[in-house]
Amino acid sequence: MKKYFNLFDLRQKINYKTEVLSGLTVAIALVPEAIAFALLAGLSPLTGLYAAFSIGLVTSILGGRPGMISGATGAIAVVFVGMILEMKETIPGLNSESIVQYIFATVILAGVLQMLVGFLRLGKFIRLVPHSVMFGFVNGLAIVIFMAQLDQFKIKLPDGTKEWMVGAPLWMMLGLVLLTMLIIWGVPKLTKAVPSGLVAIITIATITLGFGIDTSTVKDTLDGGTIAAGLPNFAIPQIPFTWETLSIIFPYAVIVAAVGLIESLLTLNLIDEITQTRGRGNKECVAQGTANIFTGFLGGMGGCAMIGQSLINISSGARARLSGIVASVGLLMFILFGSSLVEQLPMAALTGLMIMVSIGTFEWASLRTFNKMPITDIIVMLVVMLITVVFHNLALAVLAGVIISALAFSWENATRIRARKHIDENGVKRYEIYGPLFFGSIAVFNEKFDVDNDPDEIVIDFMESRVVDMSAIEALNKLTELYEAKGKKVVLRHLSPDCRQLLKNAEKIIDINVDEDPTYKVMADALSD
Repeated sequence: MKKYFNLFDLRQKINYKTEVLSGLTVAIALVPEAIAFALLAGLSPLTGLYAAFSIGLVTSILGGRPGMISGATGAIAVVFVGMILEMKETIPGLNSESIVQYIFATVILAGVLQMLVGFLRLGKFIRLVPHSVMFGFVNGLAIVIFMAQLDQFKIKLPDGTKEWMVGAPLWMMLGLVLLTMLIIWGVPKLTKAVPSGLVAIITIATITLGFGIDTSTVKDTLDGGTIAAGLPNFAIPQIPFTWETLSIIFPYAVIVAAVGLIESLLTLNLIDEITQTRGRGNKECVAQGTANIFTGFLGGMGGCAMIGQSLINISSGARARLSGIVASVGLLMFILFGSSLVEQLPMAALTGLMIMVSIGTFEWASLRTFNKMPITDIIVMLVVMLITVVFHNLALAVLAGVIISALAFSWENATRIRARKHIDENGVKRYEIYGPLFFGSIAVFNEKFDVDNDPDEIVIDFMESRVVDMSAIEALNKLTELYEAKGKKVVLRHLSPDCRQLLKNAEKIIDINVDEDPTYKVMADALSD
């Protein structure tokens, strides 16, 4: 347990000034996102803000990736949109407050599942996600982040609909956004003493407030509400504790847990790549689960790692846990004491900040590899990116990418199996197999043998091959039966112990040289996580 819950790595050198300033920048950027995602799910703004505070704090202290920011996210909000719609259809008369209680229970159960994944050390399977899927995931998220900012260029009409800005309001918004982007781009060229995002937000807020410029603010996104509130209260979700309730929330808890872990672990890998360090996936799974359990009891909507805010934090120079702690505590201070100031911040500054994040998130190098990457990798990248953009469903996007990559890999390896043939001085014909023998390569494998014309004894050598699955085992059984029917003997060499066990039903015609058999291990299992 200690390896999961150590609070700080004392060996890490911390730049306290950078960590604090970066954390404050992230805290400001968290406010509109948390509110927007809560409203997207049909929940009150405070459910998003409480989730951003509690999840961010717990994962910053316990997580496996210092510097990564977690909170309420759009991926989780989309899951609850579907859950709310289904509950309204299946349970007539259920009011909004009761539905919210079911959501809190779902978040808690999802947290339990995430902790289980971490304790079972299943986080390592994120390594199975190909790089092309990573490219598609990152590029898709960059586009989603950018497209989400376009809503700030619309005005809300009295009937609740929105239309694009025109005239002076549009030019004013564009000017402030571009000025924000220019500041974020230019400040690091002059000094890196303070985060450029924080400089931009303060500068734009000073301009709009000082000159009385009429532009949209954070308060305008609240629909007449406020982010001012007290500390979140601990409460057990008020739902019936029955099997029927479990049958309702469990499928959504699984989806929330899966989406949260996939997005968190992919974000962890992305930050690992940027910082040239290595986070701990299983530890992050436990932290994400603990955070969701915690936030479910505190009235939060649940969440996971936030790639946008994480990149703001990392690009500002933060590398330790302190920045995430400052961001979470700062957000709580905004809720308790600074709501009036935060609500006056111009959305133009936050919009410009997030657009710069989307530009920095996009893997521009992936565009230059189009004529160099295999066509299957390009297809995978585009499919993942498209699903992420259209459906905002990261779990579906990654799953589709992994499946397509696996099928492409299987097809490619199915054609790579080879057999070198020769007859030795004793008249024994030897088949030296190259390439994996599995369900996809069986047909090509069978074509290599000449049962009718082969001598009375043959040797099939798997030194450069691997019998992968039951389909391959069955193919070997059938092949040996064909040779047996002709009165011929088959010797299989260099089979792994598991293959020898599976082939025990053919022992009467198989002579396995166990002295030369290698011991097979899975490299991923040997790596400490």
